[in-house]
Amino acid sequence: MSDEQNVNEDDNSRDEKMPSLNHSYTCFQLMRQLMGNENIYPLPELTLDIANGVTPDISVFPKEHISPNFFNDIIKFRQAPVLAIEVISPTQSIQAMLEKARMLVSGGVKAVWTVEPFGHNVFVITGDSEKLFHNEPVENEGIKVDFSDIFRI
Repeated sequence: MSDEQNVNEDDNSRDEKMPSLNHSYTCFQLMRQLMGNENIYPLPELTLDIANGVTPDISVFPKEHISPNFFNDIIKFRQAPVLAIEVISPTQSIQAMLEKARMLVSGGVKAVWTVEPFGHNVFVITGDSEKLFHNEPVENEGIKVDFSDIFRI
């Protein structure tokens, strides 16, 4: 295989995972609401030590579980968040994202919210239930987000 073919294949694989404007905007709005809760740290793009490394869009931890050391970084964080949030991009399948959510829960995450911006839907998976919310407040582990505010234009 030529170097040009390798570059093109790498570009194509990146395009499939590339977040969109709606994805980015939704993550920003989620972070704004989550930052209002003084008891948590919502951390974007933190790789978790689950299944060779999984990186949710947002991982939410109790404040007392996070203490960075700027002299020694952690590549795969071992502590499971209480909440992981995934925002579906147009190139991702809902089924694949729900499978990722189940994997996160089986890896110790208490709840996973999979947000589908186009339909204003939030799929919530915990260890004992799977629920669908539409354009309304969602709460797990004492963390609440009003999705009617997220999707208001």
